[in-house]
Amino acid sequence: MRASVRSKKFLRLFVSYAILTFVAVAIIYPLLWTIGASLNPGNSLISTTLIPNNPTFDHYRELFAGKESLPYARWYWNSMKISFFTMIGSVISVSFTAYAFSRFRFKGRKNALTLFLLLQMVPQFSALIALFVLAQMLGMINSHWLLILLYIGGQIPMNTYLMKGYMDSIPRDLDESAKIDGASSTRIFFQILLPLSKPMIAVVAMNGFTGPLGDFVLSSAILRTPDAYTLPIGLYNLVNEVMGASYTTFAAGALLISIPVAIVFLMLQRNFVSGLTLGGIKG
Repeated sequence: MRASVRSKKFLRLFVSYAILTFVAVAIIYPLLWTIGASLNPGNSLISTTLIPNNPTFDHYRELFAGKESLPYARWYWNSMKISFFTMIGSVISVSFTAYAFSRFRFKGRKNALTLFLLLQMVPQFSALIALFVLAQMLGMINSHWLLILLYIGGQIPMNTYLMKGYMDSIPRDLDESAKIDGASSTRIFFQILLPLSKPMIAVVAMNGFTGPLGDFVLSSAILRTPDAYTLPIGLYNLVNEVMGASYTTFAAGALLISIPVAIVFLMLQRNFVSGLTLGGIKG
């Protein structure tokens, strides 16, 4: 009997570690290849090896050489600006929206929540033509601020659903006690709910920051000139040219994108995990 229990326990552990090992290899192996490609001389992937024979940092220097054909620093700044303001706008808008849905009862509340749930299932590119026409009508082609507003609007449905679920888990007794002491709804929101919702705010902030960094479809429809490009568009053009494709420079530029993401993640890490796991407790 004990031998059977031990064998089952060993089998479960073996399967668990096998799955974890497979996932780790699937994540780390492409990353190592990207690092190797960024350090390999030349522009082709044919001669690229995982461990370069003659490693060089020429591709990183090329990114910041200030060439007109490769304004990487400009693209980097554009992406950081858009990501930062999208993150701030998403946190503010989602916090207010989630608070309204969590603590107030009003006509159309359930229908609005259902609409938010349905909007998550609609691909963003399905509205691409309409958004492009809107940008032309407003005269905001190449406008980063229009792109920021579109990103914030796209973040609201999913993140509102997550934060509402988290706020629902906060006891309403705290609200009632504060109201007895004369606190208004605004004061309850800023001094009670927001401090207690820090884990979910971290999740919303992370989603708002990383979303623009990974978007190519929407940004390429709005941004049309090289000076207005973000990193996904600029780096795509590096490998899109048939004769002048530079895959190794692309690898170097792609790796540098991960630096601000890693910094933001480390800053929010303490709250990020708990917010991600607790956000869907109640709907």
